[in-house]
Amino acid sequence: MTCAAVLVAAPVSAETLREALAKAYDTNPTLTAQRAAQRANDENVPIARSAGRPVVSTSTGVTENLVRSGNSFTTPERLLQGNIGVTVPIYQGGRVSNGVRAAEIRVDAGQSNLRGVEATTFTDVVAAYNNVLRDEAIVALNAQNVRVLDTNLRASRDRFEVGDLTRTDVAQSEARLSLARAQLQSVQATLIGSRENYVRLVGSAPGTLEQPPALPPLPASPDAAVEVALRDNPTLLAARQSRLATDYDVRAARAGRLPQVGVTVGQNYVNYLGSLGSGTGLGVGQTGTSTGVGLSLNLPLFQGGLPSARIRQAQELRGQAIEQATATERQVVASARSAYAIWRSSQEVIASAEAAVNANKLSLEGVRAENSVGTRTILDILNAEQELLNSQVTLVTARRDAYVAGFALLAAMGHAQAQDLGLDGGALYDPTIHYREVRGRISDFDSGKIASPVAPGTATTRAQDATVTRPLDPLLESNVDRTPALTTGADRPRP
Repeated sequence: MTCAAVLVAAPVSAETLREALAKAYDTNPTLTAQRAAQRANDENVPIARSAGRPVVSTSTGVTENLVRSGNSFTTPERLLQGNIGVTVPIYQGGRVSNGVRAAEIRVDAGQSNLRGVEATTFTDVVAAYNNVLRDEAIVALNAQNVRVLDTNLRASRDRFEVGDLTRTDVAQSEARLSLARAQLQSVQATLIGSRENYVRLVGSAPGTLEQPPALPPLPASPDAAVEVALRDNPTLLAARQSRLATDYDVRAARAGRLPQVGVTVGQNYVNYLGSLGSGTGLGVGQTGTSTGVGLSLNLPLFQGGLPSARIRQAQELRGQAIEQATATERQVVASARSAYAIWRSSQEVIASAEAAVNANKLSLEGVRAENSVGTRTILDILNAEQELLNSQVTLVTARRDAYVAGFALLAAMGHAQAQDLGLDGGALYDPTIHYREVRGRISDFDSGKIASPVAPGTATTRAQDATVTRPLDPLLESNVDRTPALTTGADRPRP
């Protein structure tokens, strides 16, 4: 089962994870900036190729000789000169060919890096989406807890009025309710922060978010995950390609010691503007042309140590690239293993937390029943309610952690890119299109398009609030209206 098929199965009646990912894919500024950076990287190939192409140049100028020595025949008053020449490099020691190959490999590395940025952006969006769901649930749970504690406090005050409880019991209820209200304010602020982060990544405010679809099957072991990651992780592929490009950088640097051969063809034109031989009475031609063809050989003998310095520099940069590739591999391995561990652990926490929620619900019912016959105190009820809330929050958090870790594992394995998710909203961005367009261009006047904004700003997006837009999972719901109020002393059976 593919990740694309899983996301297609999500409901479309409300905002889904798939829709959020599609919005981010089109408008996230980190992603659109990386695309622009890759288009700039594409231009390194025609830049490298230009060093091996013919160069055509022309020049013209008019000279007015204000002070002349000798006769006017050899020193005319004015002179118009123009020339056009073509220089064709024949051999440059491999500098051009190796430079072109290095640039082409870096284009491949940039495309892999772009896919890595896609995966990172999608992982951030998945985390933000699930953070909103988690924090909405936690706010709802805390609001529910406040209602329950408020009901308990009213019941405690009623029982105090009839002498069934002490002032200490009422104070305990009041203190627990005050703390619950403070905790509600805190989690509401966290929800607002999560929604603002969602706006930052997706570009629009989260509406009523659907629960995310199930992830595709994940590897059975961390070793299996690492094996896939070492083969498919785009960031690691980019590091390996960058390492390979430095081989050609070293070869290009070594070309600085080798001879260079070129051919030049030039056409010259001169016009003395009637000033040649003026005053001599001689009829001489005032214009002239000449054509020249030459072969140039540049054999460097001593350059002050420049070639050696460039070679040493290129070799050290290659060493850096080698170490960076190793560091990237370590990071990928660590990310895959840690994501797998968090995912598996969260699955276990979910099972334990679900059992704890059910057990704490039964425990709370029992403590309330025992309180009604005098075998439990108000503090016992308050503690049972707090334990239920803690287990509910643990369950909500574990569900979020499991999903985010599972998606992060897919990203580490290289299976969380746009083509893996089957996003709607038009054709996917193809970085090879621009590269194919520019790699062979030779015009000096093809400036391309002027950059314009792609990602919209979010300053006009309304400030987020802590309104809960989704009902609680039935497993988490503990409606205060269905919770029996604490019995008063008059209602309590007498021993």
